[in-house]
Amino acid sequence: MPPFVIVNCAMSADGKIALCSRRQTRISSDEDIARVHRLRNSCDAILVGIETVLADDPSLLVNERFVKRPRQPLRIVLDSHGRTPAGAKVTSPGVPTLIALAKSTVPGQWGDNVETVVLGDMDRVSIPLLLKELDGRNVKRLLVEGGSEVIWSFLNERAVDRLMIYVGSLVLGGNGPTPACGAGAPGLEQAPRLRLCRSHRLGDGILLVYEPRR
Repeated sequence: MPPFVIVNCAMSADGKIALCSRRQTRISSDEDIARVHRLRNSCDAILVGIETVLADDPSLLVNERFVKRPRQPLRIVLDSHGRTPAGAKVTSPGVPTLIALAKSTVPGQWGDNVETVVLGDMDRVSIPLLLKELDGRNVKRLLVEGGSEVIWSFLNERAVDRLMIYVGSLVLGGNGPTPACGAGAPGLEQAPRLRLCRSHRLGDGILLVYEPRR
């Protein structure tokens, strides 16, 4: 069966996940950062989109400061047009990386630990095809960390089993990205419906945990 999909992100008190410039912004408290690394370690794969790779250059590794002897899950990049830079941290050696491409894409060269797979017949990677692929790779738990268009794609496909949002105690203002952007729902009838399962304080912020209404 397809993996259990967890979406995790942090947003400001006014609902932004980054500055207007989309420059990487720390929103999480120390306690939440530790939680995220433990969450990463509990999953079989961690996924981000190409815009997150280009803007933040994440390694998607579990930090040994928070987890002793981490298992280092598979790293996945949704990169329809093969724009992942050769020196991106997400392609660093020692941990496998899967780059999901669209059919029209010519794969690049990223090193021996990087595998590519074509999962789409247009200009975007298909989320259902991706989940089917990961099922075949025995990925039981998938952690989606962004960005906002990727998160919306999973929500819009009704492919999210748990949504975890940390709300930090700062205000960014402006027109920065929110947790879910993309095309958005055309009407309330098509909007994904959630239920709040639990919440608890982490440092000077609060963690909200949602599950979909089936």
